[in-house]
Amino acid sequence: MKTAKLLRGLLLIAILAGIAVVASRGGSLNAAAVEHLIASAGATAPFLFVLGYAVATVFFVPGSILTLAAGALFGPVAGAFYSLTGATLGATLAFLVARFLAGEWVARKAGGRLRDFVQGVEAEGWRFVAFVRLVPLFPFNLVNYALGLTRIPLVQYVLASYLCMLPGALAYAYLGFAGREAATGGEGLLQKGLIALALLATSAFLPRLVIRLRRPPVGRTDAASVRQRISQGEIPMILDVRGLDEYHGELGHIPGSLNIPLAKLPAALPRLEPYRDKDIVLVCRTDKRSAEAAELLVREGFRGIEVLEGGMEQWNRLRLAVNR
Repeated sequence: MKTAKLLRGLLLIAILAGIAVVASRGGSLNAAAVEHLIASAGATAPFLFVLGYAVATVFFVPGSILTLAAGALFGPVAGAFYSLTGATLGATLAFLVARFLAGEWVARKAGGRLRDFVQGVEAEGWRFVAFVRLVPLFPFNLVNYALGLTRIPLVQYVLASYLCMLPGALAYAYLGFAGREAATGGEGLLQKGLIALALLATSAFLPRLVIRLRRPPVGRTDAASVRQRISQGEIPMILDVRGLDEYHGELGHIPGSLNIPLAKLPAALPRLEPYRDKDIVLVCRTDKRSAEAAELLVREGFRGIEVLEGGMEQWNRLRLAVNR
């Protein structure tokens, strides 16, 4: 036990010292300096680059600099491959370091929202890893350590990281290659520049696409089904997004429903927090405002959102019970 604590302490000191050195010398680190260092290694350059990339990742060196240098040194395809391999190896090392240093402690001490967050990440598994790799909401180096504090399986972490970092690696490696060609006056500069821009645009577009695909779909339901589910107690909330006058007007409202007008819904989101992962059926006069409310709630991370087709007009057409 004492030996394990000593090893953890020494490893933590080494990591922090390396990060401090990188932070203090950050201004002198650029793609040109990396190119010069690796180019002098001769036949061992690819191996040295992959190893250096892995170590650099552990110590929070920006990966974009290294990937640009790889494209310039090895070309777009080989550069992307070497960068991706080094980045994945470094990400795996950081993941294992974090798990060794604090994984058990987090599992014991995590409570409340932190516990819920960790359990949510673990439930998503490789899907969460793929999401954060394609959508860089947090810094790459920091995510490597943070994910090590969860119980995501190592194999899922490595495979999802490798595959989902590929678009960015290709884009930056080709950009580095195009930059070198421009500097040396190579042929086809316009074509290579356009390809580099297209790859960068694609990698920039992917996060939006992934976010859209991850949004849970908005379901649609009919009045008869809602009435049956209400009688069985299956719907935790019916949310009516009409104005107060309409809510108590000629069409009335569904008994037990909650009225929050669409215009006031953004400010009322804290009231709906207990229903974030439960079913919510949205109601208005027809279903147009309900659809707008559904888009808002889905963007805010609510699940189980459904729109009542035909709204209160359909509800009244079926002569179902209403309050006024």
